[in-house]
Amino acid sequence: MGGSAKAWLFVTPVLLSLAVVIGYPVARALWMSFQKDQGLDKSTGMFTEGGSAGFDNYTHWILQQCTDSLGQTVDCPTGNLGASFWSAIAITLLFTVVTVTLEATIGLGMAVIMGKTFKGRALLRAAVLIPWAIPTAVTARLWEFMFQYDGVVNRVLGTHILWTADEWPSRFAVIIADVWKTTPFMALLILAGLQVIPGDVYEAARVDGASAWQRFTNITLPLLKPALMVAVLFRTMDALRLYDLPAIMTQNSPHTRTISMLVVDQVRQGPNSASALSIITFLLIFAVAFLLVKVLGANAVRTQEEQREAH
Repeated sequence: MGGSAKAWLFVTPVLLSLAVVIGYPVARALWMSFQKDQGLDKSTGMFTEGGSAGFDNYTHWILQQCTDSLGQTVDCPTGNLGASFWSAIAITLLFTVVTVTLEATIGLGMAVIMGKTFKGRALLRAAVLIPWAIPTAVTARLWEFMFQYDGVVNRVLGTHILWTADEWPSRFAVIIADVWKTTPFMALLILAGLQVIPGDVYEAARVDGASAWQRFTNITLPLLKPALMVAVLFRTMDALRLYDLPAIMTQNSPHTRTISMLVVDQVRQGPNSASALSIITFLLIFAVAFLLVKVLGANAVRTQEEQREAH
């Protein structure tokens, strides 16, 4: 048996498992997205069994088109879930960009500090991981209590803000809670990248008279690009699927409704239309992941090639 045949022998069980666990649900959701939801036909008053819907489920979300009592296609009214699609997309992207940027920046600083040698370093590393270890539901309730009208935040700041009810304060509250919880994850991944950088490189830079800032910008950041790529990619994928934190903190408020929350709300009304929304969400996440891998991955490969040429 050749090497190629042996490789396929080991890979085939994994591919079959992925086809069952991932392939079938995706194919099933795709098929359901082109079917009508069962329910009461408003134009006839009769119960419908569904049937083929074509692209109606997709236009319902993307073009925000609904069906009136006469069966005519109209713009979705305010308050309809279909009218919340682009708002949910914007909120999801807002949370993703802001939280990932803050977490990468703060996590980098935390990783640099934890990478130094000092007394109590092991205790510091363990303490930093506590927010990440707390279940998300517990974190959401904890911050909900803190952001209540008579909670700790308003008392410390001397304000009277409805943090979990008003539009922008509720979004800031979710961002703060998410950054507090997931920054340790970023710091841990970045710290792993810092630890593989040889200490001889820094020592040579010190001998050459490089300042701390020059060592950070010319040595640490370039050599950290692969680790940063992995950390940013993982957190971006996670942030695009954000559901439980805003759902619990703001009681499913439309001001913080993400695309995942919209999918769950739609499942309660019609699984086929929710399947179309799930496919759209999948394509959005795939497109973002593809762009990140293309941009950040190319930078990481270029950095490694430059390092090999330098040696």
